[in-house]
Formats: sequence, structure tokens, C-alpha cells
Amino acid sequence: MTRPVERVDPAWLDPASKAIVWVDLVHPTPEEGQQILAGVFHLHPLAIEDALSEIHHPKIEPYEGYLYLILHGIDYHRGERNFATRDVDFFVGRNYLVTAHDGHSRSIADVKATCERRDDVMAEGPIALLHRIVDRMVDNYRPEIDRLEEEIDEVENLAIVGYRKDVVRQILSLKRDLAGLRRVVLPQRDLVGRLARREFPQITDELTYRFRDVHDNLVRLSDEATLFQDRVTSILEAHLSAISNRLNEVMKVLTVMSTIFLPLTVLTGIWGMNVPLPVLPGGEAAQFWWIAAAMAAITVSMLAFFHRRGWI
Repeated sequence: MTRPVERVDPAWLDPASKAIVWVDLVHPTPEEGQQILAGVFHLHPLAIEDALSEIHHPKIEPYEGYLYLILHGIDYHRGERNFATRDVDFFVGRNYLVTAHDGHSRSIADVKATCERRDDVMAEGPIALLHRIVDRMVDNYRPEIDRLEEEIDEVENLAIVGYRKDVVRQILSLKRDLAGLRRVVLPQRDLVGRLARREFPQITDELTYRFRDVHDNLVRLSDEATLFQDRVTSILEAHLSAISNRLNEVMKVLTVMSTIFLPLTVLTGIWGMNVPLPVLPGGEAAQFWWIAAAMAAITVSMLAFFHRRGWI
């Protein structure tokens, strides 16, 4: 029968005991860690130190009589543009499972609720319980990855059809998020792969098949993270290319205007000199109109020439 308790009886950890113990430590203090992890379960000091630390990369380490694992859950708030992963520490022994986290693990909360409803979950053993939590953690990746993909689609549209000043900042933020995702998913994929290959005697054949399924999901997630990162890099390059093309268009217009005004400036400069100049037909009264007509003819001729050459 599954029931919550306030303290762990050391007799439950005796090799002759048939009890299955799950201790869930929520944001444990150093005092709680030493009292429970060292005093009750007699875990290695280095593993306890890692469990009480803030952030570690996913890893698995075998100790005498138990396994120590660090896995990560994903937490992506699309509207707040905040991507984070939360690490969960696992100690898996013969008849016990100890988890340590910051209290924001949805997977542990879901599995805990399942244990309260069904007695057979705990009866399967600590390794099976570990699999349930890991499987739930990986399942929770999917909706977060979908939200991240939606964000990439929106940024891609802005980068191609718009010229907002904050597009580059959004793209770089996505690249940072994806880099953080890959730093977690890739080693986590390898870690679960070791469980799926039955490198450790605690893993039975049945549980090996279960971990293989989780490993396949992580392989797909890691491939998607790599594709997303390549896609965001392409979006950044396309956006910078669009900005460069727009700048070239502006520079082309300015160059055409400067080229057109250059002969006009020469013409007005010559006829504006305070020296005797040939009088055009019609006398001084018609001189302005002759110069204006010449300027218009030069402008039209140059525009026709530029258009014929495909420059405008």
C-alpha cells in the first residue's frame, strides 16, 4: 500500500525489507541534505555536494549500491521570452529513490499524484519509478518545443517581410535559447542511451525497452534542436541580406540623384559666373528658359540611359 510519511525509518532500507521508499526533497537546504542524504541513506559526499548545487549538466555516475543521475526539465515562457531548464537529481538504490529539485518539476508532481491513486506504481520498484519520471519529463519537452517553433516562425516572418529594429535582438535571443536547449538535450540523450543499453545491473530487460523508447524521443528532440539552430542561423543571414539589399537600393537612388545633379550643377555654375558669356537667342530675358530646357533635356537623357542599362 502506498502512503505518505513524514520521516524515513532506517529499517525500510535494510536488504531484507520489502518496502519501496521514495523521498522527494524540494529545494533542500545543506542541513536537510546532510541529515537525509548522508545520515539516512549514507550517500557519497561528492554526490551530495552536486545534488545541493544550483545547476549541473546531465550526467550519470554509478556508486556502490546506487546510481546518481542529473536530468533536466524544460521551461519555456513564450510571451516572456524566457527559456530555462531545471535540473532534477536522482539517487536510485535497491529499494529506494531520492529526488531533489527546486519545486517546479511538473513531472515529479504528476508521478506523485499517480502514486497516490495507484498502489502498483511504487510496487514496480525504484528503477521503474525513475523511468516514469524521466518519460514524463521528456513528454513535457514536446509542447515547449512546439512553442519555440512558433516563435521561430513569427521571427522568420518579421525578418523577411519587415524591417523592425528589434528583429536581430529576437533572433539572437532564439539562438541563445536553442544553444541552451542543445546543451541539455544532447547529453541527456546520451545518458538515457546508457540506461537503454543496460550498462548497469539495476536495469532489467523490460526496463531497457522502456528506456529505449525515451531515448528515441530524445534523439528526435536533439535532431529538431539542431535543425532549429540551423534555421535560426539562416533567418539571421537572410535578414542581414535583406537589410543589405535595402541599403543598396537606397544607395542606388542616391547615386542616381547625385549623378543627375552633377551636370546640372556644372551648367548652372557656368552660367552663374560673373563674367561675360555668350548671349543665347532671345536675349537675356530668354536665357533662363534656355538653361532650364537644357537641364530638363540632360535629366531626361540620363534617366533614359540609366533605364536602358538596367540601373534603375
